[in-house]
Amino acid sequence: MTRAYWLLQRLTQLLPVLLGISVICFALLQMIPGDPARIILGSRASPEAVAAMRDRLGLDQPALQQYLTYMSKVIRGDFGESISYKVPVSKLILEHAPVTGFLAVYVIALAVPIALILGMLAARYRGTWVDHLIRMLSVLGMTMPVFWLAILMLRLFSIDLGWFPVSGYGQGFLGHLHHLFLPAVSISIWMIPVLVRNLRASIVQQSVADYVLAGRAKGLTERHIFTHHILKNASLPTLNLFGVLVAYLIGGTVIVELVYALPGLGLLMFNAILGRDYPIIQGLTLFYALATVVITLVTDILSGLIDPRVKA
Repeated sequence: MTRAYWLLQRLTQLLPVLLGISVICFALLQMIPGDPARIILGSRASPEAVAAMRDRLGLDQPALQQYLTYMSKVIRGDFGESISYKVPVSKLILEHAPVTGFLAVYVIALAVPIALILGMLAARYRGTWVDHLIRMLSVLGMTMPVFWLAILMLRLFSIDLGWFPVSGYGQGFLGHLHHLFLPAVSISIWMIPVLVRNLRASIVQQSVADYVLAGRAKGLTERHIFTHHILKNASLPTLNLFGVLVAYLIGGTVIVELVYALPGLGLLMFNAILGRDYPIIQGLTLFYALATVVITLVTDILSGLIDPRVKA
């Protein structure tokens, strides 16, 4: 299978996925109790005013017509207007996305190097005290709830010691790094153990494969076998897992953003749910779904570049 044909297959498979996500998202919002027209006008609005608002919003049309109208706007980048903020939803997403994106990149920059080093050390010294210590720390990190860890670090390093800000995003690149350090560390402590355990298991499994024995029989050095063969093959399952974690990370920062009062997409979604702001909820749900699909596609492409079974 050539890489071009393989990539075309992946792109083709994404279309029904996106269509299905849009249908499910629309159907779920239709089942949420409450009338958006009544929420916009308030509880004291007359039935005539509510009926007029429903007609203006198109809520009195059949569900299929509402879905087609909505999708025609989404394709043009129009997610509607926020009920609470009175501005386009796309504008709100663009304003809050940089905070969540910066936090996600920050977490990746912290977690990936540490996970690679610890995973390779645990596999290299398998069965020794180094391996047992790393595995014990991994289990400890996986058992710590992210929200509890975020609150604990906020209390200790921000309130008691005053080393980091309590909330906010900061000004400039260095300000962002300073303000988001504790949120990034809180999430990294959860992500690192998952990657370490997966990478260690993959390296151990590849270390006893037949091609490793063949390489040693040919006189290849252990370093060459590890860097050019074992690590390359062991990185495939870890890379796929990493893609899943990053996709989860984009939408899973809600709790951390709430704890540290970060003006990101998580806080926007939380406020929209409390205020029953349906356009924001629907727009963010589709945005999260699209981000997940894109991340999955990028992960598949990287896996295809590494996997020798996918030819150029």
